[in-house]
Amino acid sequence: MQRVVVVGAGVVGLTCALRLLQAGHRVDVVARDLPLETTSVVAAALWYPYRAGPQERVSGWAATSREELVALAAADPDGERTGVRVVVGTEVLRAATPDPWWAGAVPDLSRPPAADLPAGFVDGYRFAAPVVEMPRYLRWLQREVLAAGGSLTRLALSSLPTSGPHAALVVDCAGLGARLLAGDLAVTPVRGQVVRVARTGVDRWWLDGAGPTYVVPRADDVVVGGTAEEGVWDRTPSPATAARLLERAEALVPGISAAPVLGHAVGLRPARPHVRLERVGDVVHCYGHGGAGVTLSWGCADEVAALV
Repeated sequence: MQRVVVVGAGVVGLTCALRLLQAGHRVDVVARDLPLETTSVVAAALWYPYRAGPQERVSGWAATSREELVALAAADPDGERTGVRVVVGTEVLRAATPDPWWAGAVPDLSRPPAADLPAGFVDGYRFAAPVVEMPRYLRWLQREVLAAGGSLTRLALSSLPTSGPHAALVVDCAGLGARLLAGDLAVTPVRGQVVRVARTGVDRWWLDGAGPTYVVPRADDVVVGGTAEEGVWDRTPSPATAARLLERAEALVPGISAAPVLGHAVGLRPARPHVRLERVGDVVHCYGHGGAGVTLSWGCADEVAALV
């Protein structure tokens, strides 16, 4: 057993911390932003490998994470404790398209009949996917970390902690913070805006990846998104963008644009050409998950634990 300092308290950092604690290590999480202040809390958190590479590694991480999330949902069917539910939905396509590269991670992938597709779409993929209500899930992860003997401390760092007599290893899950902490300018923000609306009979998720446009039902609301604005750091929601999101979502779920609006949010995805997951000396880097932090979290955490 050794002491590990995990930098970052988003979904990737907390999941890595929990896996390391389960492996018997002493783990301290330090972060500028506490879990409910991170980009992770904004996510619609539909399991889907989005904006993450390389494909061959992402497929494995995504499959492992899906299995873990499905197991959590089975143990907590209403999602009251973890916020994880398995929901059937459809990605819709405007042209006939082969199976996606990540299809091997989804055992129940099928093609819906044309009559089930919204107007203007000719093809699609239907499958059951974990949907994670992030505020609840992050609180659950935090409780699990603390119950397993870990700690969580707010700490604004100007560099990664250096190894000392009591800190044998650092796990860098800093997301966008890796631009500074790891000196990695390949990590860039991709701005994503969402609108939360009231539940109005939506019981399945819908996704048009060309948008990206999605409608994701949760226990108490529906998340409508999104945007993918490269290199934009502004976290202020735009009313004009919100109106466009609802207009685009109307093509997937007629009537959704008339649902009462509950709130708006913006998150900055930590995009990178490829996820960086490697050990360099006494630091294990694990960042650059783009729009797939939840989708890859457990698979990456397993690999981090193996590297430690």
